[in-house]
Amino acid sequence: MANKRFKRQEYARYKKLGIKWRRPRGKTSKMRRYEAGKPDMPAIGYRTPRAIRDLHPSGFKDVLVHNMQELEDLDPATEAARISASIGKRKKDLMLAKALELGIKVLNK
Repeated sequence: MANKRFKRQEYARYKKLGIKWRRPRGKTSKMRRYEAGKPDMPAIGYRTPRAIRDLHPSGFKDVLVHNMQELEDLDPATEAARISASIGKRKKDLMLAKALELGIKVLNK
């Protein structure tokens, strides 16, 4: 996630700042005053539309599944499975076969 839209004030000047967002609070801060040529600051207008908020880029709702029953309960039209990391290889292979049979998209094959 290195390519974030909102960068911290003077992030390029000091390596220790990183790119994590912090609001500029300085009295004479050019960024706080929205002067041209400075990085963008978060604002309500940048929010994702409600219809696609919290969806995977594929357009499906991302659902974490831990067992076969949870996989079978998914709606293939709107939900995609993400198999839990705690699942072993043998059971994961069985779940992948079942997902293919049910027509469910798996996000971490």
